[in-house]
Amino acid sequence: MGERITTVVHNGLTFDIRDDGPIDGERVVLLHGFPQDSRSWDGVASWLHEAGYRTFAPDQRGYSPGARPPRRRDYSIPLLVGDAVAIIEQVGGGSPVHLVGHDWGAIVAWGVAAQHPDLVRSLTAVSVPHPAAFLRAFATSTQLFKSWYMLAFQMPWIPELLLSNESVGRFVLSRSGQPGAAVARDAARLADRSAVRGGVNWYRAMLWADPKATLESVTVPTLMVWSDGDIAVGPAGVDATPRYVSGPYRSETLAGVSHWIPDEVPDELARFVVEHAAAHS
Repeated sequence: MGERITTVVHNGLTFDIRDDGPIDGERVVLLHGFPQDSRSWDGVASWLHEAGYRTFAPDQRGYSPGARPPRRRDYSIPLLVGDAVAIIEQVGGGSPVHLVGHDWGAIVAWGVAAQHPDLVRSLTAVSVPHPAAFLRAFATSTQLFKSWYMLAFQMPWIPELLLSNESVGRFVLSRSGQPGAAVARDAARLADRSAVRGGVNWYRAMLWADPKATLESVTVPTLMVWSDGDIAVGPAGVDATPRYVSGPYRSETLAGVSHWIPDEVPDELARFVVEHAAAHS
């Protein structure tokens, strides 16, 4: 592990990796969400580096230019989890890693932790609760209304057409509470319509999801970080998450913070991650 890892090849797909921090540091894998890429972790990663951790932030399926298969079903959760497993196996150096995921990255991280606990030293889920708890919230709270966009994303071409318009992208991101610098960064990225399609296909592939697969309990030490200014994810799923974690569990709520926790308060999130990782090293 004396050299930087810039790509991982898995099942014919090439994933770009941002490998930074002390070369001999304990390893942290950072999984981004929609519609972002690995740069969304820059603020958090810099704090982790100062604490002595080495970070690996991949551009996931649909985001890395070399990992954009054409079909919707190519973005099913088992395949996304398989990608993350392959990345962890290559960057982990034979040891489990501290796994952190935001938004869709959290969904993938939950799956990795549940199905491959031997690869995960600790799990930090940011914004999105355990998948089973999240589905439960659809029936017991207003979560269904907060997630209206998931249905809209099932339409062909229209989401790509709208989001690849930089003005529309900026408007959507800023209205959701994203900080200005992050809005400019991500709206510029969305100008690439193929990149938009890759991210939207994560939602479209939900039609191929097996609801029973979401019920798997997580045994690894878990930290759930949510923010009460999140317009996409309500508290009901967060409150139900302990039902599906049998290992050590801790929850933190950030007051007045939007859905975009890694961009808005990277120092606070990094502090939580470091505390959690240090407690389970």
